[in-house]
Formats: sequence, structure tokens, C-alpha cells
Amino acid sequence: MRIVLIVGPTASGKSALALRVAEAAGGEVVSADSQQVYRGMDIGTGKVGPGERTRVVHHLIDVVTPAETMTAARFAELADAAIAGAAARGCPVVVAGGTGLYVRALLYGLFAGPGADAELRARLEAEGAPALHERLRAVDPEAAARILPNDLRRLVRALEVHALTGLPISAHQQRHDVRRAPPRYEARWVGLAPPRAELVRRIEERVAGMVAAGLVAEVRALVAAGYPLELRAFDAIGYREVRAHLRGELAADELVPRIQAATRRYARRQLVWFRSEHAVTWYKTADDVDVHELAAWLRAGRSG
Repeated sequence: MRIVLIVGPTASGKSALALRVAEAAGGEVVSADSQQVYRGMDIGTGKVGPGERTRVVHHLIDVVTPAETMTAARFAELADAAIAGAAARGCPVVVAGGTGLYVRALLYGLFAGPGADAELRARLEAEGAPALHERLRAVDPEAAARILPNDLRRLVRALEVHALTGLPISAHQQRHDVRRAPPRYEARWVGLAPPRAELVRRIEERVAGMVAAGLVAEVRALVAAGYPLELRAFDAIGYREVRAHLRGELAADELVPRIQAATRRYARRQLVWFRSEHAVTWYKTADDVDVHELAAWLRAGRSG
């Protein structure tokens, strides 16, 4: 089956372009965003609103609670099901999002790593993320460079794989070389990469707008609903800064600039990730994309 993949950094306009392509093709959208999966986390994740979801069916938004775990493998399973359902209805699919690992898992799959070892994981988690990041830097500097120092789940998994197999997780991932793996779908890659000054402006406006729209109140409401601030879902950019603010570790006037800086760094990492996908055709703006040509290509592959 054919799909269109719309990728790029945060605030580049992926969601709006996906909506236009899906409308033109009579299709549906699958979100490839690791934070939009969480119910109740709306403002800080930049989800499309009810109006857009009325115009076009969107999948993999609001599918788990903040207390649940979402992995790239689980995402690929759910996305496969959504794509199969859309195909059964005769609807083309546009996949849009900035979580590179999710997109890669969907299109190429993931390496078959060892199963989870609950006892080992408990021991690793007890050490805390900073200590685990230092351990990972010693045994797998390549993976340590990719994994954030506070990303406990991914740090634990990387060290678990090393402990159980004797090889770094980066070595396993290199063996599962996506450049050699056959794609699971026939895909057209579309990348949005606005000029840096324009992207920075969009990020700063977006972050300021999120805070003004009630991001702090959103987190307070989630905590009141029984979701503790220690949850991994609150490690996401925006939410972790609000968490620090609610704990008295970050002043209110520092909230917006801190989130803006973190988002700019994340956007740079997204660009590096997606630039390595040589099949991507890059555009400076969504207006440069021939929406109707993409829609026609999708419609032509409905029987594929």
C-alpha cells in the first residue's frame, strides 16, 4: 500500500500539510508523534483540534493515558492496524510526525532484541538516569549520544540489551540497517525544513502560545486526576519544564524561555535524524508542496 510520510522539525507545519493532502486524496491521517498519543496532554503536544479531526479522520491521537507506556514497536502495531483499516475503507493514508524512531519503525521495522528482564530492569532503574547515562557512555557512546540523560526508559533498555547480549544496542541497530531493509510500505517522503530564522520564530510563538493557552493548568489538572509528576509522560519538552515550575525549581518568568530553548534543541536533533533519510524530498514551506500531485499518487495506489 502507498503512504505519504510528512516529516520534519516541530513547528514546521507538518500537521496542516497532512490535513491538506488527506483532504485532497479523500484519505486519513496517522500521527507519528510520541506525545500526542497521551489523553489529556493536548496543549503541550500541539494536537490538531476537534475541527480538523472532524474534517479528516486522525489516528493514534489520544490512544493511551499518561500512565501507560508507548514504544516504537507498539506504535508500529497500532499504525499498521490503522493503515489496514483505512485501506479496507478505500482511504489513502498520510503519516505525519516528528518522532523519527516511530516513522522508522513503521516503514522498516525494528531489530528483534532480547525480551525484558524484570529483575535487571529494576536494578538499573534504582540507579537513576544520570548514573545510567554515564554507564551507557562507557559501553555504548553512540547510543549515549542519542539518548537524553533523563530518558530513563531508553537508558534502561540500552543497558539491558548490552547486559543480555554482550553487544551495544547501537551495534544491533546497525545490523538492522534500514538502508538495506525493504520498506514495509511504498512511501513518498516529504520533509518540511523552514529557514532557521523562520523556524525559530515559529517555535518561540508556538511555545508562548501554549503557555498562554493554559499549559500549566493542563498539567495541574492531570495531577489532580491522579497522574503523578514522576510519570515518564511528563518528561516531554514543555511538560518537564512545567513539572520543575510546579516543584518550585523554575520561576514562572523562566518557563517560556526554557521551553523555547529545549524545543529549538529538539528541532535540531529532528533535522539531523530526518536528513539521514535520503529518500526525503525537502521543502522550505508547505506552500511549495504540490498537494494535488501527492493526492493523485495516493489515489492511484489504492489497489496496491
